[in-house]
Amino acid sequence: MSSVSRASATDLGPSQALTVLIADDNPSDRMILGRLVEQLGHRVIRAENGREAVEQFARQRPNLVLLDALMPEMDGFEAARLIRQDAGEDLIPIIFLTSLSETTALVQCLEAGGDDFLTKPYNPIILRAKIQAFQRMQEMHRTLQSQRDLIASQHRNLLRDQELAKIIFDRVAHAGCLGAPNLRYLQSAFAMFNGDILLAAYKPAGGMHILLGDFTGHGLSAAIGAMPLAEVFYAMTARGFHLRDILLELNHKLGRILPVGIFCCAVLIEISPGKGLVEVWNGGLPEVLIIGPQAELLHRIPSAHLPLGVASAERFDPNPVVLSVAPGERLLCWTDGVIESRNQAGEQFGEQRVMAVLERQAGLPAMVFDALLEDIEAFHGSPEDDLSLLEVVMGENGIQPPAQRQLASDHLAAQDWQLSYQFRAASIRKHNPLPFLLEVLMDVPGLREHAGSLFTILTELYSNALEHGLLALDSSWKRDSAGFSRYYAERNRRLQQLDDGWIRVSLDHRPLAQGGELLIEVEDSGRGFNPPVPEDSTDGYAGRGLALIRALARDMSFSPAGNRVAVVFEWRLGHTREPLKN
Repeated sequence: MSSVSRASATDLGPSQALTVLIADDNPSDRMILGRLVEQLGHRVIRAENGREAVEQFARQRPNLVLLDALMPEMDGFEAARLIRQDAGEDLIPIIFLTSLSETTALVQCLEAGGDDFLTKPYNPIILRAKIQAFQRMQEMHRTLQSQRDLIASQHRNLLRDQELAKIIFDRVAHAGCLGAPNLRYLQSAFAMFNGDILLAAYKPAGGMHILLGDFTGHGLSAAIGAMPLAEVFYAMTARGFHLRDILLELNHKLGRILPVGIFCCAVLIEISPGKGLVEVWNGGLPEVLIIGPQAELLHRIPSAHLPLGVASAERFDPNPVVLSVAPGERLLCWTDGVIESRNQAGEQFGEQRVMAVLERQAGLPAMVFDALLEDIEAFHGSPEDDLSLLEVVMGENGIQPPAQRQLASDHLAAQDWQLSYQFRAASIRKHNPLPFLLEVLMDVPGLREHAGSLFTILTELYSNALEHGLLALDSSWKRDSAGFSRYYAERNRRLQQLDDGWIRVSLDHRPLAQGGELLIEVEDSGRGFNPPVPEDSTDGYAGRGLALIRALARDMSFSPAGNRVAVVFEWRLGHTREPLKN
């Protein structure tokens, strides 16, 4: 026995020595077992009963406890329970010392918190093997605790970083006009970061752009494209770009920066209340619904395009559906998470439940959003994806940009200049020059607060020169809603085939005492139209643009052929004219 013990002691290095608590009311057994443990290279603490064992453990925190089952004052079973409670998360093996051999007694040792038992008389080889086995378990436990603590620390750091990133993300993504009174929406994120994105921004001339997007997946990986998406959307909307131009840039940028397999299903909407138009581009999201004043279904706009970031520039189609709308009509759209959400039985919410809400709310269009929201919340237990639901009420209320900050008169710098630009067919076919022209005008101090009116005038003049001058489109097609599809489909077709012609824009600014006078001339190489649409025209939707210009400008005149128009816009500091009031 001595030779075995000496060999075991030499196997243990200083770092492997344990502190072992031995509790036994028999002095002889306590002495023999203590000598055996010490010869194995470990430090021994001795206790005569269960109560003393509990006290010694609390004071010296041994690595291993050898505990007699039957002792006075407090037996080993109660002592084991108290030691286990005091040890907490630390792994402190408890080996019962017992002469009992009945199965029930041995089971009682384990149920009291023991990890193993050692029967008397003690076999030094078995004792050595058990101590070494538990020593390996402790080392593994300490390693696992260290790794757990490291993971917990890294997780806390990650959550803190994500919270900071989410603050930045929300400030960028929600920098627009989501608080406009004509918008109602629900966004419910499956994770901290929302893979769905909702953006809204006022156009310079009034009206707004809206984007509802759904990136593949959810959480941070799904939201990775939201920042560049929001940056492009807000910047281009503020500069007056048309929906088509924004779509081309969004598709190009996402296709360039997103990894394979991540893309954005999206609906983009342009609302022009002054013209009574809404343009909708649907790339991969469920059908967009337009409902009437009695909650009746007027239009369904299905997905007709690939999601953003998938198609190359040559294959990407940015042309939206153009519809006439009346004040009070409502647009409803949602992401896949709404109709694909499941209840406890595994059933999908489905589009049929959306249509059931419309039928149930017949005559009460203002209640449709709330009713749909209630049905969604009552249907599913917990969402399996990000959910987004959007309602847009048509009309001018809430679709006007906020008034620009007025400039004090002593900051007005006199600017007297004249510029002329000629845009040829290749440029017209690919690019919209209006944001560029507007930026030129915004360099005039004090003129920025009139950006909406100026953009409206430039848009209408340029559209008139392009659509009627170069493309020879007939405004009479737009007499009713059905004619819009034909008009804009033909516009897109002719624009892509345009290989000759030009549009010239001249800007002549003269300063006045408290503002300025801007002469805008737009001329095209087309045949013109004669006579131009009269001021009091009520021919459906035709002529609305010219009537709008007359309401904003001091003067408007046409050349005899009708292919050159001159507009005089007079502005004063602190006198902003509403761009969409007729």
